[in-house]
Amino acid sequence: MRTYEFWADKAAGLSIRNQAFIGGQYVDALSGKTFSSINPATAESLVQVAECDGADVDLAVKVARDAFEDGRWSNMHPAQRGKRLMRLGDLIMEHREELALLESLDMGKPVSDAMAIDIPGCARAIHWYGEAADKLMDEIAPTDPSALAMVTREALGVIGIVVPWNFPLMMACWKIGPALAAGNSIVLKPAEQSPLSILRLAELASEAGIPDGVLNVLPGFGETAGQALGLHMDVDMIAFTGSTQVGKLFMQYSGQSNLKRVSLECGGKSPHIITQDCPDLDKAAAAAASAIFFNQGEVCTAGSRLLVDRAIKDEFMEKLSRASASHVVGDPLHPDTTMGALVEEGHMKRVLGYIDTAKAEGATLTLGGTRTEGRAGYFVDPTIFDDVTPDMTIAREEIFGPVLSVLTFDGEEEAIRIANDTIYGLAAAVWCRDISQAHRMARALRAGTVWVNCWDPTGDMTVPFGGFKQSGFGRDKSLHALEKYTDLKTTWIQL
Repeated sequence: MRTYEFWADKAAGLSIRNQAFIGGQYVDALSGKTFSSINPATAESLVQVAECDGADVDLAVKVARDAFEDGRWSNMHPAQRGKRLMRLGDLIMEHREELALLESLDMGKPVSDAMAIDIPGCARAIHWYGEAADKLMDEIAPTDPSALAMVTREALGVIGIVVPWNFPLMMACWKIGPALAAGNSIVLKPAEQSPLSILRLAELASEAGIPDGVLNVLPGFGETAGQALGLHMDVDMIAFTGSTQVGKLFMQYSGQSNLKRVSLECGGKSPHIITQDCPDLDKAAAAAASAIFFNQGEVCTAGSRLLVDRAIKDEFMEKLSRASASHVVGDPLHPDTTMGALVEEGHMKRVLGYIDTAKAEGATLTLGGTRTEGRAGYFVDPTIFDDVTPDMTIAREEIFGPVLSVLTFDGEEEAIRIANDTIYGLAAAVWCRDISQAHRMARALRAGTVWVNCWDPTGDMTVPFGGFKQSGFGRDKSLHALEKYTDLKTTWIQL
């Protein structure tokens, strides 16, 4: 295990890329403007980062379009594209300490989580789509023998990618992998809170042999660079992960511009259902705590609504209390830390505001509920509210922090009704022993993913990920992700 001293020494000597990456080179924003990237664990500035805007978007899109049209990547043999993606995956693992440290310093997550989960997950995604690049087959339609009808899948062109700050590199790799495997060029805008790891990834992509101009990274703000990307007439698609509010803006931008395709993975208010028939209450309690406190609760699939059958409520809450005690708030560089800092001061205040609202609306605070004492950064203690009703604000709105709402139900029918009473539909989980009940409830839950007797077993790239309702549409991961970065062409040949 790497020690705190190891990470502190490595941080002191870290070289940080802080310019935009366009056409295979690091460049300043055309305006010369910069913004400060803050370490949320210390509230201190890490580095000044290039602040890109519409002019930089125009330049990067032109570079990406030129790269697509001249075929340096789009017309490359798929096996060669796959080989270079495989090399990029290897480079991610070779530089995993550096990338994990950038993730931790930039957005506050424990570096141990970044090392064990985030960076290997990034490499796995890139490797997976590298392996898939030359295994996508076209079709021959079953026409009359007098004709030959070919159905081919072609890259869309220039893809705008906008990713969030909670898993900066992983969300980027989930989109970069299939977009590049299909032959597209990319202009990527990271969240302004966490651009550093993605800026380094761009350099590694160049080292892996991905041609100049194919992957471009523009740090900047949503209302300038993000909006310009969404409205750009020469961007063929926007792939977005973030809030539902911003996702709706990208749909508007599409309609106001060139009807570019939009894929959205947005917010969630995921129900975590513990039935009377739960096969292992200790395991379920540990999962329930992890589902809300992992990554400081800054997870789109966070199990923020815990639904517990009244018949086992008291016993389960005792086990949940013990399980929650293992989640330790501390310095993200310390190996014993399991919860780091929230990403920025404004977000911390927003989370604390939800806690105040929950108290005012009558929920019972059983754990935490305060800013962590003795730390300069943006830390909030693990927080649990009991006696939450479905109409309370904390049961309806996405908090995106370590705040758990516990709701009680009587029987399967009421559990489903409460679980589905939300504008979101990203994920859900059910703990029960009876296989028939598991199937019934999984079918009834309106969510893109339903876990049974577990919570979010991460790492498998073979299944699609995305939501129902206002959690968005389109899928990341699996071969299905390639569908949104490509289009179908029919070529009919009369014989």
